[in-house]
Amino acid sequence: MSWDMSEHLTVIYNDTCPICAREVNAYRDRTDPQAVRYHGVSQGQLAQFDLTEDEAARRFHVIRAGERLEGVDAFAALWARIPRLRWLGWMVMRPGIHGLAMLVYNRILAPLLYGVHRRRVRRLQKRVSKLG
Repeated sequence: MSWDMSEHLTVIYNDTCPICAREVNAYRDRTDPQAVRYHGVSQGQLAQFDLTEDEAARRFHVIRAGERLEGVDAFAALWARIPRLRWLGWMVMRPGIHGLAMLVYNRILAPLLYGVHRRRVRRLQKRVSKLG
């Protein structure tokens, strides 16, 4: 797949998730801030991306040329901008591999990370309610 590298990307991710934040910060260190912007869930203003906070926390999103990409496609678009990961972006978009990668992300990784996120939020809410 060939992407126009002059297109601006906006990465929307769950910055309240320690695992997600660590991974995205590694990507941030390797991308041009003029070409790739990062927007964490905690920053709010998700309506501009036609997302709710819950939707943004469930999956990884990238906005490219006005189109919202999710999951594997979003990762591939971002990886295409990172020289050391460009091969991975190309690889996950190959027929067969793309379907398998989507299956693993959609059925295992995204639900697992979202479940961890929800448990962390519930624990925090319990602590706050005990204090208040």
